Amino acid sequence: MRKINFCAFFIYFYLLSNRFMLKKTLLLALWSVQIMTASAQHHKLVIGTYTNKGNSEGIYVYDFDSKTAETKQLSVIKNASNPSYVTLSKNGDFLYSVYEDGTNSAASAFKFNQQNGEGIFINKEPTKGANPCFILTDGKHVLTANYSGGSISVFDINADGSLSKLKQSVQHTGSGPDKRQASAHVHQVLFSPDKKYVFASDLGEDKMYVYHYNATAEQPLSFKTSIKTNAGSGPRHLAFSPNGKYAYLAHEFNGKITAFSYSDGDLVPLQEVETVAKNFTGKIDAADIHISADGKFLYESNRGDANTISVFTIQKDGKLSHVENVSTLGKGPRNFSIDPSGNYLLVAHQYTNDVIIFNRNSKTGKLTDSGKRIQVGTPVCLVFSK
Repeated sequence: MRKINFCAFFIYFYLLSNRFMLKKTLLLALWSVQIMTASAQHHKLVIGTYTNKGNSEGIYVYDFDSKTAETKQLSVIKNASNPSYVTLSKNGDFLYSVYEDGTNSAASAFKFNQQNGEGIFINKEPTKGANPCFILTDGKHVLTANYSGGSISVFDINADGSLSKLKQSVQHTGSGPDKRQASAHVHQVLFSPDKKYVFASDLGEDKMYVYHYNATAEQPLSFKTSIKTNAGSGPRHLAFSPNGKYAYLAHEFNGKITAFSYSDGDLVPLQEVETVAKNFTGKIDAADIHISADGKFLYESNRGDANTISVFTIQKDGKLSHVENVSTLGKGPRNFSIDPSGNYLLVAHQYTNDVIIFNRNSKTGKLTDSGKRIQVGTPVCLVFSK
């Protein structure tokens, strides 16, 4: 009868056990990586709309696959009237939208479920400025740009994500030479990259306003300066370069873009460029402007008779060099957004009730039709979760 070497048996069993555990650990690690990869390529796409046309029910939430550009509708948040512009809190737990409804206008707060895209209404507070058309948050305040009211509204954010009563209202006054400039029209409010300032584009006055921003003050906004743009240009939206050194202003009426160098609240003009061909005679109606995350390319949308996206490279000195103009394949490209992967650019068409998804070449900046579409009533604003 052979003797059992218990020591050898124990070592063999130990190695076999650890091999099993190692294999299990590796499988778990691989599974975790797969989950994280899948999660990283899926984002929530939130679409703000106008509900007064009868073809939209509110704010639409989709799952967006940044690897394939496939989309799937998850939910519709219905507790809002004309939620044309929306913004998400930094961690994505709260959603804020404008309630663009004339003298009844307000800002609304929702608890946002990042898993299923559902939004639960928390509260709304009057902006006391008619027709807010832009909204943003830094996690401490929510600000709205009130187009018809010509004003800025500031709200505190409470611990539960709800909005306080109106904390501050900043009224603009003035006019411009165009018939659409009979009074002030604040079209956008935007934080500077360091959050020390708030910039407000006033389409009605042909002015850019700059405000000091103090998040802990009773009145967070205090006037710093204003910058006059060309008469009748209609400044609409501003975008900062990722490095914070440059800013670019899209003018609605003439479709031009002004490039500025930027430092500590000061804008210094560098260049002004056209976004349509010199022989173009139709209505331009510039709408939106964005910069790719790598800071290499700038995109601007024109509506009216143009319905195009203009593509520019951003040179080392901050000036723009034209790449191409591309048809947006619809009418009224009010807003557009580059997805978090940088591989796609999505355009919301207010008048043809669709979102067109373009492939974006990260090396050349050029756009090509992906063939992918989202059919949704009167889309205005596109926001991706991080």
